[in-house]
Amino acid sequence: MEKILMLGIGKVGSLVGILLSKNFKVKALDNKKPYYDYDYPFEFVQADVTNIKYLQKEILLHDAVVSALPYYLNKIIVKLAHDLGVHYFDLTEDVSTTKFIQGLHSTSKNILAPQCGLAPGFIGIVGNDLCVSFDSLRDIELRVGALPRYPNGQMAYSFTWSPHGVINEYINDAEAIHNGKRKLVSSLEGFEYINIEGQEFEAFTTSGGLGTLCETFEGKVDTLNYKTIRYPGHGKLMKFLIYELILKDDKDQLERILSNAKPPVEEDVVYVYAIVEGIQNGILSRKEYYKAFYPIEIRGKKWRAISWTTAASIVAVIEMVASKKLPQKGFLKQEEIPFDKFLKTTTGSLFLT
Repeated sequence: MEKILMLGIGKVGSLVGILLSKNFKVKALDNKKPYYDYDYPFEFVQADVTNIKYLQKEILLHDAVVSALPYYLNKIIVKLAHDLGVHYFDLTEDVSTTKFIQGLHSTSKNILAPQCGLAPGFIGIVGNDLCVSFDSLRDIELRVGALPRYPNGQMAYSFTWSPHGVINEYINDAEAIHNGKRKLVSSLEGFEYINIEGQEFEAFTTSGGLGTLCETFEGKVDTLNYKTIRYPGHGKLMKFLIYELILKDDKDQLERILSNAKPPVEEDVVYVYAIVEGIQNGILSRKEYYKAFYPIEIRGKKWRAISWTTAASIVAVIEMVASKKLPQKGFLKQEEIPFDKFLKTTTGSLFLT
């Protein structure tokens, strides 16, 4: 793999292109100019990314296509990549999009790797790694939060990534395994409180964070769930906006309200917390992974924690496919990615800092 077509140069896509440029020749396309005014180390063309004939021509010139576009555009793009025999990677958290991509598995000549971001993505790799040493499993609980480091206001939040994506996660149903049965559960439910190093948080169910883990662990665990970490009180306010004000029926208006009220902050933090319980050598045991990630400097620019953790996740997976450390065709589940090899990639090593 040498040439990569990058679609979407927003807050995260910009950094994906930069990190990819260390090892690959990258060409980026977007309807708009890149989100940041920056000297990018790759070719950029402002173009209509919904123009199928144009995309066909561009995809054919590359070995892989990477989408950092809104999830609702990915079905078109992955179908083109599949039909043209080109590797495909994306960051989608949307369940229906992932199921569509899974449906292309049997006829795929190249790799189809959706959900390569932070959650789904990195959290699934971490969670599965914790499971490996158990003889049998009881519970898998995965938690991720992308938060302002210094919150203010009752909502205590900042939209450091796509408000559209956040709203989608808050409204759509989530997959889980409860009492040994795989099911759909409502988002913005299942509230719990978490204390991390003296700081109190809340966590609640949101859609998409588990990726394909329910399919993988069905029949093997009693409990499997994913919840989003927020500062206390956030979930209640979001339920008020979405359900009491009925803004679930006007997502565009909801997005405008939230984007105007809570613009991005420069100082953010990403919390990743995973718990696995089960039997090890005949004894009921528990293993945990916890880490907080903060903004870092890459190529002379300070990048938010949510941006670099998401971008680094997908680029590390691309590096592993390029070096043939992962399958070369078919649908790739994030939990199939070995965590130790992930961390040994050029980009995956950022998670060790």
